[in-house]
Amino acid sequence: MKKQRLYLFDTTLRDGQQTPGIDFSVEDKIAIAKLLDEFGIDYVEGGYPGANPTDTAFFQKKRTESAKFVAFGMTKRAGVSASNDPGLASLVQSKSDAICFVAKSWDYHVRVALGCTNEENLESIRTSVETAVASAKEAMVDCEHFFDGFKANPEYALACAKTAYDAGARWVVLCDTNGGTQPSEVRAVVEKVIAGGIPGDHLGIHAHDDTGQAVANSLAAVEAGVRQIQGTLNGIGERCGNANLISIVPTLALKAAFADRFETGISAEALTGISRLSRAFDELLNRAPEAQAPYVGSSAFATKAGIHASALAKEPATYEHVEPQAVGNRRRVMVSDQGGKANFLAELKRRGIDVPKDDHRLDALIAVVKEREAEGYAYEGADASFELLARKMLHGLPEFFTVTSFRCMVERRFDANGNLKTVSEAIVKVEVDGEEKMSVAEGHGPVNALDIALRKDLGKYQSEIVDLELADFKVRILNGGTEAITRVLVESHDSTGARWWTVGVSENIIDASFQALMDSIIYKLMKNREMAGLVAAE
Repeated sequence: MKKQRLYLFDTTLRDGQQTPGIDFSVEDKIAIAKLLDEFGIDYVEGGYPGANPTDTAFFQKKRTESAKFVAFGMTKRAGVSASNDPGLASLVQSKSDAICFVAKSWDYHVRVALGCTNEENLESIRTSVETAVASAKEAMVDCEHFFDGFKANPEYALACAKTAYDAGARWVVLCDTNGGTQPSEVRAVVEKVIAGGIPGDHLGIHAHDDTGQAVANSLAAVEAGVRQIQGTLNGIGERCGNANLISIVPTLALKAAFADRFETGISAEALTGISRLSRAFDELLNRAPEAQAPYVGSSAFATKAGIHASALAKEPATYEHVEPQAVGNRRRVMVSDQGGKANFLAELKRRGIDVPKDDHRLDALIAVVKEREAEGYAYEGADASFELLARKMLHGLPEFFTVTSFRCMVERRFDANGNLKTVSEAIVKVEVDGEEKMSVAEGHGPVNALDIALRKDLGKYQSEIVDLELADFKVRILNGGTEAITRVLVESHDSTGARWWTVGVSENIIDASFQALMDSIIYKLMKNREMAGLVAAE
């Protein structure tokens, strides 16, 4: 049986930009559009030309090669002709392949938000679609608040959708704008819309995630008959976000319930790049990837319990619903105080560290890890520190440098203008090849000052750490009081794109931070010599 085609519509650059704290520049939009286009998305919605300078500039030229480039905007205003509506003119004049109109489909919104009659709203939908089609652009209509509108007045909601379809819209998109509709409701409404005269191969779904069910609602709509799915990268969007295409695409491709019936424009080869796409997008947003994200998160195929690790070593399918490689991810068997010997052997092997199962050094390593985790270390979240400890105990580590002492001072004072300032200064003494070097640095806080001072002069190794950057810094208080044990996790990365975590634990937050910073530098030097970093480079 021939598979039915599903079309993927990305609205990251439009609806995703509604996310608090996200504001794309033209350059950002160009980069993201390129990622989506190369991945194989069918439609890339770029924004709202005419609404702001960024989107207007973005639509001055076509930004995709394979994907259809979509401009978004409102239907024409009631009481104004199509030829005299400036918003409609901006959409038609943009360098887009298609126009996606947003139209009210809930009579309550027509009355309150638009302030026009139901008939005037239908006329605006009809005329707008006809204008787009006449300008040789593919037309589609987002029926805003469709599910709420259908529950309140099914005849009118369906009339809005039917008007768009009859006017020539390629896609009529049913929107769960408030994100409160349940999957069973989505399925029932879609079936009624199809029965009402709009074929499923002209219907789309646009779901918001306010009940955490945007992905489920999108898939329910597909099962009920829609053939276009709208969503965003990593599920960004206003309020709780939109349907996450990064979760939807692998499900469509790898789960028999969908893969046996449908196909998308994403090839199996392209699918192996979806983890990289997700992380590249987070990198562009300057935020840490979600570790527990389905399919693509660093913990998506991670196991911590010893019995799970033992089973995985025998047959991965025991604890994996798909192969990690299919989505460009990898299996992680984590080491912790809950892990058995199978965890350690699997993790060491993945790092290129060979050790016999009956080697006494392995038993010693397991004992040390469990002892340290009891003290507060967290090696399951500090891959680089674990690798350094393992290599040190099993094979030994080169001694690149030795920190003989460090001192950190924080001074709170008034400057010459009478403004209160807090200044941090650090002094670090390092011995490299028998030569002691002393570095002094000021920073934005004591940890930053220590980081700068430590990396200021490492002699012959200095040029090797130029591209080393601190990406994230996390502090966890492990027990109460100001004298509490503190755990510090530091994430670092370099110009190769590799990322790694190191850990430090102490009663003194500065000391814990310094431990993590030193591990990070040593790991980088080991990685440069291909003596470590196999995992970080994946």
